[in-house]
Amino acid sequence: MKWIAITSPSFYDGEAVFIKMLTDCGVDTVHLRKPGASADDCARLLDRMSGADRAHIVIHDFFELAVPYGLKGIHLNSRRNEVPDGYTGQVSRSCHSLDEVQRYSPECDYVFLSPIFDSVSKQGYQSAFTAETLSRAAEDGIINRKVIALGGVTPDKIPYLRSLGFGGAAMLGCINSLASLPEADLLTSLDKIKAAFMKKS
Repeated sequence: MKWIAITSPSFYDGEAVFIKMLTDCGVDTVHLRKPGASADDCARLLDRMSGADRAHIVIHDFFELAVPYGLKGIHLNSRRNEVPDGYTGQVSRSCHSLDEVQRYSPECDYVFLSPIFDSVSKQGYQSAFTAETLSRAAEDGIINRKVIALGGVTPDKIPYLRSLGFGGAAMLGCINSLASLPEADLLTSLDKIKAAFMKKS
């Protein structure tokens, strides 16, 4: 399963170092999502990363930064929902219904489906899908390797997501709650999350 992290909506000291630790510990992709920021704000964060670290970044909103910074891809959402002319890199998209998944997944490298569980980071942001609905979508092949679970994902939920056939899971609150930990504790926590993604059954 793909292990995806989504940045905190706000910037903080040491964020570039934290992102490097995520990728060093096995995170496949980091989504740079800063809805209240400017392109210049995001560029300053990217400037503090190595080329190798930027190659793990998928950017939301500021698609003009993707090629100059050698980023992994762009992410479409309600604010920016069209691929720029001439862009040939990786494309992903946010989906909030199974109908959207069916519509958009064929034209994307992967899509987020959310919220799968009650949010870790957003108070009152609750799951939009029952277990029965998800099971039926898995049986119908709507949930497949191109669909990434988002919303309330914690390590203990990974086996369930794997059983449904999700191609991966994206973590926002669960991951960003670790940023303030001492390095040793942070690495221990990341290793535990990685183990959940690596486990085959």
